[in-house]
Amino acid sequence: MSPIQRNPKSPKVDWQGVFPAATTQFNADYSLNVPATLEHVEAMIQAGIHGLVMLGTVGENCSLEYKEKLEVLKATVDHVAGRIPVLSGVAEYTTSLACRYAADAQKIGANGLMVLPAMVYRSDARETAAHFRAVAKASDLPIMIYNNPVSYKVDIKPEEFVALADEPNFVAIKESSEDVRRITDLINLCGDRYILFCGVDDIVLESLMVGATGWISGLVNAFPAENRLLWDLAQAGDWKRAVEVYRWYMPLLHLDTDVKLVQYIKLANAECGYGTELTRPPRLPLVGSERDRILAIIRNGIKNRPTA
Repeated sequence: MSPIQRNPKSPKVDWQGVFPAATTQFNADYSLNVPATLEHVEAMIQAGIHGLVMLGTVGENCSLEYKEKLEVLKATVDHVAGRIPVLSGVAEYTTSLACRYAADAQKIGANGLMVLPAMVYRSDARETAAHFRAVAKASDLPIMIYNNPVSYKVDIKPEEFVALADEPNFVAIKESSEDVRRITDLINLCGDRYILFCGVDDIVLESLMVGATGWISGLVNAFPAENRLLWDLAQAGDWKRAVEVYRWYMPLLHLDTDVKLVQYIKLANAECGYGTELTRPPRLPLVGSERDRILAIIRNGIKNRPTA
């Protein structure tokens, strides 16, 4: 079977490069701290990120009330003012609520959506496709389909993306199966139909080498300049230097694949001067030997960070 091609009816987007899965900052009473969130966003923009995903897993989407999600998204869209694309995660328990959020995100002015399968329920392939198709019909926004079977227990296989290719609003895939072979399988089956993003920090260089053109990153929240350095080296084909930077970065990048990735990344943020480590329960602050171990990784990374 020949690979499929880009859908001519798909929205034209310029999504490529480093897109942080941005954190959401809170006050001491767990209320939203929108100014601190925007200050962090601006610091990453100044460091050279190419786009932004608000309200993903790292942004604690499922810990925010519906109105809070819209508040964060609107404030970000207004602040960014068109300088880079702003996408919003769509992580809801029901298809109808996901559709409602997609429509509201379009009204706010988001540039696109990163859509997850419905939360909690482990849908089969037919149900998963129906969910994504329904969300695609709820707004005109271009959609990145987020495949993360490790965290969300629903795996969208490469051949299933072939079946979804007739929906014009599906323009990109965030591949987070932790299997770098998926990038090659997707290209072999789907050609250039989808923009491919690596969604797992500690396999990014391998993913870029075999065809991914974007990176949705967690650790970029704390190390935006170094993230951009690694990206630029890979794009320039300076693989020797890229591997050197990657080896420095790897202990930090491993933090992105732990169940406590949000706490780890926010602790790294605080150590690097980007907000606080506060997360909403049920996520609690790190304590004891675990905290000491993660702090040692972060501080060693800061001490030995590479220069351009």
